[in-house]
Amino acid sequence: PGHQLARRERVDPGYTIRLGRLSYSHAGRAGAGRGVSEMSESLRGKVALVTGSTRGIGRAIAGRLVAAGARVVVSARDRSAVDAAVSELGESAVGLPADLSRAGSARELVRAALEACGRLDVLVNNAGTAIAKDSLEFTPQEWERTLTLNLGSVFFCCQEAARHMLGANGGSIVNIASLQAYAAVPGRAAYAASKGGVIALTQSLAVEWAPTIRVNAVAPGYIATPLIAGLVEQGRLDSEVLSRRTPLGRLGTPDEIGRAVVFLASDESSYVTGETLRVDGGWLAWAGI
Repeated sequence: PGHQLARRERVDPGYTIRLGRLSYSHAGRAGAGRGVSEMSESLRGKVALVTGSTRGIGRAIAGRLVAAGARVVVSARDRSAVDAAVSELGESAVGLPADLSRAGSARELVRAALEACGRLDVLVNNAGTAIAKDSLEFTPQEWERTLTLNLGSVFFCCQEAARHMLGANGGSIVNIASLQAYAAVPGRAAYAASKGGVIALTQSLAVEWAPTIRVNAVAPGYIATPLIAGLVEQGRLDSEVLSRRTPLGRLGTPDEIGRAVVFLASDESSYVTGETLRVDGGWLAWAGI
């Protein structure tokens, strides 16, 4: 894939999603560093590649990494979405469109990021897909697509990044897993299997590549993204029920996932590897009684 250096055209204004009684605000780039001044320079001079980073959680991760001082490579399949995200993030962003469901694309993406930026210190594997469907009706093609994108692309991006990091000054890899790797939801067998695989892969690579590369994961709970808002509007999710079920009494925000990723990507977590940080508002800690 070709790369495009960004020019600052506008500042990301963020957005607000209203779900039932509660509103969830994504601060955007302009407010991404507020309240976390102690971490604002934690990635100064570093280069980070974030897959699936044009919307939702991935977009918030990219914004947080920029706020922490990193130069960020934004990637997704849709070139126009990549260009828009780069424009919003400003001079610290580079856009590299890539379809990670295609064989060989992970290697191409990582190599293009290295060519564009000259180094790679942080890899965040966020790209993925979710198909909600009765397991008896799942086709081999749907299973293969889910596992290829959610697990296969994670491994091959890690593999190619590690080839550089092991021969350089090391690095940090953060994989995005899911609450559903721990807590089952009907109709999500392939998704759950793929995210469970991400957690196992994270542990395996962490011990294999230590001490040069740290490998961790973040498992988000229910997060107030435009995708979740759409499911609420369609009546497929009830935000009030989800909020009551969560000990902290609300859904999470994409920015809160971004904060967790910055922590794991930076030296703030220098003695942490092989871990999966569950950012779920206490969902899994509650016994449900």
